[in-house]
Amino acid sequence: MPEKTLPHETTVPEAVSTAMKSGSNKPRSLGQDAWRELRGSWLFWASGVLLVIFIVMAAFPTLFTDVDPRQADLRGHYLAPPNWSHFFQGDWFGYNGQGQSVYARTVHGARASIIVGVCVTIAVTVFGGLVGMLAGYFGGWVDGLLSRITDIFFGIPLLLGGLTLLQAFTHRTVWTVTLGLATFGWMQIARVMRGAVITQKQADFVTAARALGAGTGRILFRHILPNVLGPVIVVATIALGGYISTEATLSYLGIGLQDPVVSWGVDISAAQSQLRDAPHVLLVPATFLSLTVLAFILLGDAVRDALDPKLR
Repeated sequence: MPEKTLPHETTVPEAVSTAMKSGSNKPRSLGQDAWRELRGSWLFWASGVLLVIFIVMAAFPTLFTDVDPRQADLRGHYLAPPNWSHFFQGDWFGYNGQGQSVYARTVHGARASIIVGVCVTIAVTVFGGLVGMLAGYFGGWVDGLLSRITDIFFGIPLLLGGLTLLQAFTHRTVWTVTLGLATFGWMQIARVMRGAVITQKQADFVTAARALGAGTGRILFRHILPNVLGPVIVVATIALGGYISTEATLSYLGIGLQDPVVSWGVDISAAQSQLRDAPHVLLVPATFLSLTVLAFILLGDAVRDALDPKLR
C-alpha cells in the first residue's frame, strides 16, 4: 500500500528538492560569511558611519562649508571663540590666530590627512604584500634575503625614518610625505603575508594546480592570494589610522606638510602656542583627527572578528 501523508506534510525528497531550488544548500563563501557577521556588529556600523562622513568631507568639502579656509581677517576674528553669531554664519568653532575659520580649515584639512593615510596604506600593502608573497612561496635564499632586508627596515622606527627621509626635501607635499611613510611602513604587511603564504602553499588545491601545470604567477595570484587577503586587510585597515596620526605628528614637528597645504597636523602645529588663550583652535582639529584614527581602528577590529572564525 502507498504511504499516506498528512495534508501539510512534506516528504524528504520534496524537502530536498525545495531546498535545492531555493539555493539554501549552497555554502557561503568567506566574503559572504564575513559580511553576514559585519552586519550584526555595532563596531562596524559605528566606525562605518564616521568614516563615510569623513571621506565625504575630504572628497566634497564644499558640501559642509562655503568659507575659504585661507581667508583671513585679523581685525575682526583674531582668536575669536565659538559663539552663537558665528554659529549661524557657518563658522561653528571660532577663528584661529590668523583670523581664519577653524571649522572651514578642519573640513578642508580632512582631504590632505586622509589622502596621505590611504595612499600610504595602498603603497605598503602592494609592496609589502609582494615581498611577503615572494619570500613565503619560494623560501630558501629568496626568503632569507628578503627577510633580512625586512628585519633591517624593522629596526628603523616609522616616525624616525620619516623624519630623516623628509629632511631631504625642501618642499614637502602630500606625495613626499606619502613616500617617506611608505618607505618605512611596509614591513608588518610583508611579515603577515609571508606567514600566510607559507601556510597556504602546502594546501591541496595549490598542489593540484601545480600538478596541472599552472605557472608560478597563476598559482600566486589566482590560488594563493585570494586565500591570504583576510589578515592583510585587517592589518592594513588598522594601520591606516596610524599613518594618519603619523602624518599629523610629522606636520606638528614641522617636518610634514607645510603651508599653504591645509591639514589637521598643520593646524595643530600652528595652534600649540595659542593653547592657553584659545584652546578651541587646537582641540577641534585634534578631535577630528582622533575620531578618524579611532574609526579606522574600530573598523579593523570588526573586520578581524568577522574574518577569524575562532573569535566568533
